[in-house]
Amino acid sequence: MEITRRHVLSLLSAAGLAAVIPAAEASAASGAPPGRLRDTGAGTGTGVERLLGNARAVLAGTAESNSRPETAAKLAAVARTARDHLADMAAARENEIFRGLPLGTSDANLNTTFRRLYEIALASRTPGLPPGGPPNDPATRRRVVDGLVRLHERYYGDQSQGYYGNWHHWEIGISTSVTATLLLLAAEAADQQPELTRRYVASMDAYLRNGKDGDVDLDSRFHTGANLADITTNRILQGALLDDGARIRKALEDQLTVYATIDPYQLRHGVTDGHYADGSFIQHASVAYTGSYGKGLLARAVQVLKFLDGTGYADTGALVPVVHRWVTDGFAPVIFEGWMMEIVKGRAVSRTGSGYADSAAVAEAVTDLSAYADDERAAALKSYVKHLDAASAAPPDPARFASPLTVVRHAEIMADGSVPAADLNPAARCTAFNAMDRTVHRRPGHAFALARSSERISKYEYMNGENLLPWFQGDGAYYLYLAGEDQRQAFGVDYFTAVPPYGLAGVTAPEERRKTIPELYGKPYYDNPDHPLHFTASSESQNTYVYFPRGTDRHSGGAVLDAYGAAAMVQSDDVAYAERDRLPEDFAVYRNATATKSWFLLDEEIVVLAAGVGDRSGEGRGRPVTTTVDARTAGPDDRLLISGERHGGGAWPRGEAADGDAPRGGTERLRWLRYANESRGTAVGYLFLGSPGADRHPVTVGLETVTRSRRVVRTANPDTTVTRQVFHTAFRQDASTEPRSLAYALVPHATERALRGYGADGGPLSVLANTTRLQAVRHTGLDLLAVNSFARGRQTVAGLRVDGPASVLVHRERGGRRVTVAVSDPTMRRDRLTLLVRGRRLRPVSSDPGIRVGHTAGGTLLRVRTHHAYGRTFTVTLR
Repeated sequence: MEITRRHVLSLLSAAGLAAVIPAAEASAASGAPPGRLRDTGAGTGTGVERLLGNARAVLAGTAESNSRPETAAKLAAVARTARDHLADMAAARENEIFRGLPLGTSDANLNTTFRRLYEIALASRTPGLPPGGPPNDPATRRRVVDGLVRLHERYYGDQSQGYYGNWHHWEIGISTSVTATLLLLAAEAADQQPELTRRYVASMDAYLRNGKDGDVDLDSRFHTGANLADITTNRILQGALLDDGARIRKALEDQLTVYATIDPYQLRHGVTDGHYADGSFIQHASVAYTGSYGKGLLARAVQVLKFLDGTGYADTGALVPVVHRWVTDGFAPVIFEGWMMEIVKGRAVSRTGSGYADSAAVAEAVTDLSAYADDERAAALKSYVKHLDAASAAPPDPARFASPLTVVRHAEIMADGSVPAADLNPAARCTAFNAMDRTVHRRPGHAFALARSSERISKYEYMNGENLLPWFQGDGAYYLYLAGEDQRQAFGVDYFTAVPPYGLAGVTAPEERRKTIPELYGKPYYDNPDHPLHFTASSESQNTYVYFPRGTDRHSGGAVLDAYGAAAMVQSDDVAYAERDRLPEDFAVYRNATATKSWFLLDEEIVVLAAGVGDRSGEGRGRPVTTTVDARTAGPDDRLLISGERHGGGAWPRGEAADGDAPRGGTERLRWLRYANESRGTAVGYLFLGSPGADRHPVTVGLETVTRSRRVVRTANPDTTVTRQVFHTAFRQDASTEPRSLAYALVPHATERALRGYGADGGPLSVLANTTRLQAVRHTGLDLLAVNSFARGRQTVAGLRVDGPASVLVHRERGGRRVTVAVSDPTMRRDRLTLLVRGRRLRPVSSDPGIRVGHTAGGTLLRVRTHHAYGRTFTVTLR
């Protein structure tokens, strides 16, 4: 019987690893559980022999896999890459292995050199390439071994000369290339240089300087999450090369810690990196990172399942349900029609690779995972592979998959007529990733992705000249993806290139110019090693104040009821500004604007409320503040239509642009606005709603053509000029004005007729409260009340009393017979929430554990135990 995920995780965290790693030495492969990898070429023998055979087959394919027509493009690419490298090797100068990569001072060049040697070795060992000449010949393999010898003698073996620049190159990048090269050319290395493998492994151990005694240190902040998986995979293969079972076992024990769900209240080794119960994934201690490091971990975990298949070293079947849940609960919600959402990519949002390429890596891993899953899971995973191919504007290219075996398996799935294409998401889904301050709301025609921040989660990630303009990406920035659209035309690197960082959709920002890190300090980090905080390129202070600073308010979270959601955030300064008195005098800090925000996620509308919007007066000087309702980009030749209706009645002038016209728009009090890209058949409507006791404020609308280089967001990007039409609509308030309350709704795919149908009073939508203490809306068409309470004490609205900060959704069935309440603690600090549902006494029909239902004068009292719930939603149905 298959071990459940909950049981596996409890075993991993409580009873050690005995359930996954056998106590005895690995048995002969012939006696191990049968593997599911077809034609690995591993044959029989010891567990070590099986492991080495599996790994070689995964990297290079087999005679059977590589004879398939589907792998022809993959093999051609492998051969072409190797021949190009051999040409550069032939033209190298004195201090180079490859032309244009001088060695001795550049760790990046050294890392690339080792990777190119691996790519040549791969071609030389790939079945199916023409033998007898480069790259598939003995002479090529000898050249690679000679290159390894030369690199070790001159540039790598001397520990006193190495380890300069980026730690990742020395501990992960180089080791990955060297280990794979030695794996592929083990026989040649043994013949030419019998001690080469041992020398390299000893050196790789020595370069693991963030480890402990040449091994992994689970207490190191460098050895966590995806980084830990990479390091330990290398060490597993190194153990096999050395026939060192103890090394393999230790590496497996270390690696399997990444499978355990992070319990923020009982951290293991102080590590916050990894997967959380709500599907969140964090890397770098506080960065939402499913779409970059997360996909790297997924790929590595599935690769290791393939390496270990049939070796007897681990019960990999017990781990498959864990990885399956990563896919269903972590990855699937953040992939829309094959596009990986921006909210989970960290600094990678500034790279030129698109969200389609990111999800292709997920498709690759899921393809292989399906071979290990049970029938039900396997069927769902295969259907998801087909879905990612069918739904994407840029389907995965199997020729880019790492393994020819995966190419074949993918082709088999695509050719299987019994496998339907199906998303792992239901058509309507709302997911609160509260552990990483993210919310995703999906409907058949659109998806809405929200990025928040708090004292737990970083406002953004900048590093190594990547994501140069990041400051507001975690301040309620959101992305509205429309079905059927090529998202490369709407988002991706070109969105951040064309849209000002202060004007990202959803952001409230002060009007000021901030400088990038290279502009401020002349290098991609702040360098001040002599200061008590010890600022170096990879110091903890650099992380805390420069690379990924957190916010300073605890309030960021939300609740989900069925497919509806409520999210809330109190916008805050980052930790650098809050702790500016302890920072060096030349360290630049920036004060943020203020705002208390809610997002209520419905069927047709996404309602946004903001209160206390403005700028705290700094020595009597306030700044202008802009709250951007939306910013959308379009091609320079796309035909755009902008229309609307004034608040007092009357049509707002239309605007069209198809040929890079001058900026157009204006500032008006509007009831609604509509943006339509007629060239692409997409549209978004905007309703501007009233708030109780607050004025309606003018809305600024603009359309301009912007031309910029992609290097404005990442120094390593090619100097490619991007031209986009940028539509924006925003609320702007002058310096030193009183804080404001704002209310609006996004209506995806709205027609003008539909927007008029909301009427002057908002139709089924009504804003019941919009202050810094309480924000609430009601949707009469859905019989839904949505509430965010921010303040201590009792808040009452629409027959609901909330005690203290909370997110609440209340659904009343037609006729009022049944009432369902969903509630969460958005501060993650409260032990108990108390709600009073006014009216007749109700009894529970169903309830999550931790909810007590009682009665008091005036209604039904709900007491919810939220101690150590970490933002989880609790639901009760009453009658």
